[in-house]
Amino acid sequence: MSKVEMSDLLELAVEEGASDLHIAVGIPPVLRIHGSLHPLDIDPLLPEDTERLMKSITSPEHQQKVREQGGTDFGFGFGDKARFRVSVLKAKGNVGIVLRQIPSKLMSLEEIGLPPQVKELLFKPRGLILVTGPTGSGKSTTLASMIDVINTERDCHIITIEDPIEYYHTHKKSVITQREIGVDVPSFKEALRRALRQDPDVILVGEMRDLETMEAAITAAETGHLVFATLHTTGAAATVDRIVDAFPTDQQEQIRTQLSVGIVAVISQLLLVRADRPGRVAVFEIMITTPSIRSLIRDNKTYRITSDIQTGAKYGMITLDAHLMALYEAGQINYEDLITKAQDPESIVQKLQEQSKGKR
Repeated sequence: MSKVEMSDLLELAVEEGASDLHIAVGIPPVLRIHGSLHPLDIDPLLPEDTERLMKSITSPEHQQKVREQGGTDFGFGFGDKARFRVSVLKAKGNVGIVLRQIPSKLMSLEEIGLPPQVKELLFKPRGLILVTGPTGSGKSTTLASMIDVINTERDCHIITIEDPIEYYHTHKKSVITQREIGVDVPSFKEALRRALRQDPDVILVGEMRDLETMEAAITAAETGHLVFATLHTTGAAATVDRIVDAFPTDQQEQIRTQLSVGIVAVISQLLLVRADRPGRVAVFEIMITTPSIRSLIRDNKTYRITSDIQTGAKYGMITLDAHLMALYEAGQINYEDLITKAQDPESIVQKLQEQSKGKR
């Protein structure tokens, strides 16, 4: 059998619309399509195959990192067809590769499923917009689309700090500076510190990984910048708590005060497999800060945020459970996802029982 080439595998991933390509020793290459894994109908890969495939796309510097640190991540352009986020790893002494395809076409906020009120937030002069959710929930896509709206409709200087850069933006009405961790700047906190001297209007922080980065992002939002950042939390209340809890106890009250003023919105999202047709659908919890929510954050009553979101539909707010329920009733997600992803599954079960009684 002829050797499998990386360009053929990437070509296939693009054609099939795969989100990921997995390359590991002992199995054929595997594509993830709409959330399910599909092994290719070829021989399992040998250690020398994965080594060769890795070397065909990995620079000498990154190959050295694999040898010394057991892995590396980088962005990779496959001609003008697609970009991939590449993670090379060692497993049982062999090389493995996971490539995540980054769609070349940005989705509009409507296509992602966000309400029109979210677009209005992108015209705020300052504040913190947090996009949260587990890995692979589409946060990067949502952020890239938001940045694209600003780039198209406002004249700003936008600085993005990413690890690695996923979506490539071109200058439109705005000037956009994209900086990659490990290539252009050593760390998020260093990039943020320097960004404030680069006359930015909008700053995107790929991830708030540590206390210093959080502190710098909150300060930047206070001093007249619109700051976007991500966290791996689900739900608005949990997101606020997670930031506050990262700080030492004696600073927490001050941070709560800063957040109560600084946070413009928290958008939490999950990506679920559709029940009605192939593909995936995004589920959101959207909190847009009101005077009432500000005082709840300030007074350490985040557990009451959810009830404010429930009554805040006119502002474009929705709870995760309400959105899950709406998608389930529209036949777009299955019962299992509805229950396992809900934040309060008991009350969802209760609602469904009441509905079925009402229908009898």
